[in-house]
Amino acid sequence: MARTARRVSVFQESVIREMTRLCQQHAGINLAQGFPDFDPPRELVEAAHRALSDGYHQYAITWGAPSFRQALAEKMERHHGLSYDPDRHLTVTCGATEAMMATMLALVDPGDEVVVFEPFYENYGPDAALSGARLRYVPLDLDDPEFPYDSKALEQAFGPRTKAVVLNTPHNPTGKVFGRDELEQVADLCRHYDAVAVTDEVYEHITYDGARHTSLASLPGMADRTVVIGSLSKTYSVTGWRVGWAAVADPRLTEAIRKAHDFLTVGAPAPLQEAGAVALRFPDSYYAELAASYQRRRDLLLAALRRVGFRPTVPRGAYYVMADFRGLSSEDDVTFARRLVEEVGVATVPGSSFFHESARGRGYVRFAYPKREATLEEAARRLARLAERV
Repeated sequence: MARTARRVSVFQESVIREMTRLCQQHAGINLAQGFPDFDPPRELVEAAHRALSDGYHQYAITWGAPSFRQALAEKMERHHGLSYDPDRHLTVTCGATEAMMATMLALVDPGDEVVVFEPFYENYGPDAALSGARLRYVPLDLDDPEFPYDSKALEQAFGPRTKAVVLNTPHNPTGKVFGRDELEQVADLCRHYDAVAVTDEVYEHITYDGARHTSLASLPGMADRTVVIGSLSKTYSVTGWRVGWAAVADPRLTEAIRKAHDFLTVGAPAPLQEAGAVALRFPDSYYAELAASYQRRRDLLLAALRRVGFRPTVPRGAYYVMADFRGLSSEDDVTFARRLVEEVGVATVPGSSFFHESARGRGYVRFAYPKREATLEEAARRLARLAERV
């Protein structure tokens, strides 16, 4: 019998997608996987219809349609003050997931070290494994509302073998928005160790309570050593379109990322890039309403969780809540999450899937709230049954 490659034996299938399947089996409400249950902006859907009618059915340029790259460059200048050449600095990918994988394959050699803040989005572990990297972990403090990290721990995570640091802000799963002082420390360490920063900024426009997202690439001297990863998925509610990007103001890094991208996927969907160029030019009012609408959803969910007996963390960005359930159950997180979907009909993600050592996430589950308010209200009614069983 043929043996499989060692590189895929060191990680399991996505826990998030597994919980979605369980949710479907039990006719549950999916607060596990982070996709909306409402439609994207009407203007964006109409733009996709036009692109299909206008004949955009064949390959776009491998690294992205010119119209999309131009619109993206304009948006990043407008919102972050970053100046990118659409032809030399931007690569359009099949979602942020592929952008991260292409970047890791292009820039990290086997045996290199990559620093990551923990908890972390589950894809980062397999990305490191497939590129042959070793992850170094810097824990965030879940007991502090600001989710700080120990600056000494970050310094100790860097060393002569450090090739990159992955920085996700606004952060999944905690909702932490990294502040200027924290970004400055990361930047200083990258410069000192000649490391590349890979910033996952897919939730850049979803922030609350006065928090503001700052791109690490906007700090002095960081644009040419920071790969900014983003996508249409979260900002425009089109997670199934799979259009993302990697931006870096160093043509040598861009060239390497484009090589990996080319042989991973060839290119992102051509008609959806044409439509996406329309979304990238939405007015500032769109982003303000986006954040306000998610803050209403966040507050609805937080109130529901507290009534039941969860101890939820309060996100200042993104659209997830890490909730401590130890006041409700002594079960481990996987058992509790399975019981929640099977008996109550609400799907979550076990907290351990965001940690390299599962014990740290044992008392948490993650809730996602990119849902209609009516969906969240029904989830709250179902969760109330949990309190009755304690």
